[in-house]
Amino acid sequence: MKTCLHTVSYAGFWGQAALDLDAIVDRAADLGFDGIMLMAKRPHASVLDMTAERIAALRERLEARGLVCACLAGYTNFTADAEHPDVPTVEMQIHHVGELGRIARGLGCDVVRVFTAFESHSLTYPAAWSRCVTAIRECADRVAEYRVSLAVQNHHDVAVASEAMVELLVEVDRPNCGAAFDAWAPALHGDDPAEAVRAVLPMLRHTTVADYLRLRRFRYVPPLVNYERQTDTLLAVPMGEGFIDYKRFLHVLADGGYEGFVGYEMCSPLRGGGSLENLDRCACRFVEFVAGLGR
Repeated sequence: MKTCLHTVSYAGFWGQAALDLDAIVDRAADLGFDGIMLMAKRPHASVLDMTAERIAALRERLEARGLVCACLAGYTNFTADAEHPDVPTVEMQIHHVGELGRIARGLGCDVVRVFTAFESHSLTYPAAWSRCVTAIRECADRVAEYRVSLAVQNHHDVAVASEAMVELLVEVDRPNCGAAFDAWAPALHGDDPAEAVRAVLPMLRHTTVADYLRLRRFRYVPPLVNYERQTDTLLAVPMGEGFIDYKRFLHVLADGGYEGFVGYEMCSPLRGGGSLENLDRCACRFVEFVAGLGR
C-alpha cells in the first residue's frame, strides 16, 4: 500500500513546527514515504505562487528524492458567503480548482482533492446540495482538460455520510470525479468505517488517515449538583493508539483492489506537542503501521 505525507502536517498550524516545502519533501523521503499530499494554499502551494518555474523545480526535487505528488489538496466550501449572492464566490472557487488541475498536471499528479460545503443559514440543505453538485461538475470538467481527476473528501457537512457521498457522486456523474473517503468521519458518526467504505470503494481515488483519542467533556451544573454532558473533544495520537480501527479499514481497501495512496496528516493538536521530533515520530509510526499490515 502506497503512503504519502500531507504537507499540512508541517505547515505550522495548530502549534506545530513549520517547514518550507522543499524541507518537507526531503523529510518525507527520509521518513520512508512514497509521496506527498500537497497542501494547495500558503505557505506551501498557493495558485498565487506556483509559477511554471516553481512547479518544474518542485517536480524535479520530488523525482530526485524518489517521490511523487500523490494528491493536490484543494480547499473549497461551495456555500461560502451564501448570504451575498451578488459576489461570485462559487465561480471564484471553480476557477481556483481549474488552476489546481493545471498545477497538478505540471507536477505529474492526477488527483485534486476538494470539499463540498458547510451548512449555511442562508441556504436550505437541498439548495446547498444542489450548489455542490453543480460546482463539482464544472470543477471536474475543468480539471479533465489536464487529465486530472477530482476526489471529494467526506469532511464538510454536505454529503459527509458514506451513503450521502455515494448519492452525491452518482448525481455529479463525471467519470473523473470520485471519493477521497476517510475513516475518521464515519467513526465519529458512530458508524463502522470498514463497512462504510465498502459502498464507496468503486469510486475511491484517495484516503487520508489520522488517529484520535475521544476525550469526554462535562459542564458542572451547581443547582443540580451534577454534570451536563458536552460534545467530546479529540486528541490526535500516533497510528494504532486511538479509537479508529485502521487495520480493518485498510484491509478492506486492499481486499477491494484499491491501488491509490494512503495519506497521513497531523492537522490538529497532537499528543506530545508540535515539535519536529514529535511530528517525525508520529509520521514514522504511520509508515511502520502500514508496513506492518503486510499489504
